[in-house]
Amino acid sequence: MTEQATTTGGPGVLARILDYSNRANPYPLYAELRKTPVLRAPNGSYVVSTYREIMALMHDPRVAVGGLGVAAGGGTGSFIGMDPPAHDRMRQLATSHFEQTEAVRPDMVSTATELIDQMRGKQQIDLVDDFAYPLPVTVICRQLGVPHDDEPRFHPWAEAIITQLDPRPGQQDVAAQASAEMNQYMAQLVERYRAEPGDGLLSGLAAEEGLSTEDVVATGRLLLIAGHETTVNLITNGMLTLLRHPDVLEGLRHEPELAIPLVEEVLRYEPPVQINPKYLTLDDVPLAGTTIPKGSRLVLALAAANRDPDRFPDPDRFDPEREDNQHLGFFTGIHYCFGAGLARQEAQVALTELARRLNNPRLVEDPPPYRQNPTLRGPRHLPLEIDGIS
Repeated sequence: MTEQATTTGGPGVLARILDYSNRANPYPLYAELRKTPVLRAPNGSYVVSTYREIMALMHDPRVAVGGLGVAAGGGTGSFIGMDPPAHDRMRQLATSHFEQTEAVRPDMVSTATELIDQMRGKQQIDLVDDFAYPLPVTVICRQLGVPHDDEPRFHPWAEAIITQLDPRPGQQDVAAQASAEMNQYMAQLVERYRAEPGDGLLSGLAAEEGLSTEDVVATGRLLLIAGHETTVNLITNGMLTLLRHPDVLEGLRHEPELAIPLVEEVLRYEPPVQINPKYLTLDDVPLAGTTIPKGSRLVLALAAANRDPDRFPDPDRFDPEREDNQHLGFFTGIHYCFGAGLARQEAQVALTELARRLNNPRLVEDPPPYRQNPTLRGPRHLPLEIDGIS
């Protein structure tokens, strides 16, 4: 074991990354973290921050789900908390009832149009509350068959549950009651669909032979939370980045096809999921000149890997024309983001419509106020001044 590769002598950089005072720009700290590709944190977990090492771990059979944050995805019944072969079966079943093709785009465009139309007459908007949150919530509710009118109920539960993904001490305690209440709510929906089948994933899974209500609830809860909490950040991070790069924003206004590579670069440059803390080692794993012991919890610093200069040339430059952009914005391996196809389309539609229709959008404050959670990083509000709507 080399002293360079793993050490408890340098935990300060990790603590600073998690500290809210650095939420607006953690990237210089991620660069510092990469100097020690495998860092042993004070709590005994191992923080991995370089692209090659994260890719190696996520394709290593000695690594499995089981660390902090599994419960946030829905518990043991959700495929995010499973390893093969159970993972593969549940994921395939969910895929068969979840639409991510181009067929969903017209509804997205219609929803985006309605939300932007509601901004008429306003000189200032909050992009999060007025657009980036309601768009993906509307989309995922349709996909799942969750009544959109229930959003005031499930939104506080979702916000509480995702604190389980926050690696800061004491942040996970607030989620237990929210988890119980959301599970009860989802179970009632599933039982309703068992009695009266309808549209959406919940109804489809409820009709599958051999799946318990708990199985369906776990998968539905995972997708309801992941289907909007992360996409809100993707859209908001994307618009913030465009406003900081007005030439790119102007290009998108006139060439909507630029949205495809642009969204991929946002996923690399400002990923909505910055840290993945839910894996364990099943055996000793040699990595980057050290050995991670069996039973160790892994904290994967995806945002650091996405700016690893050994993988991405000039990584701190926002470049929508970047080639070979195999980022970790949607993770990798068997737990690659289930809803990546849907999220990509939502972000493409959102940024294209915002660029096309907002007249002279300007940041009210930069940086804007950020969410507390360092794992799911994005602005809590993004106030903009506009000259009107096209």
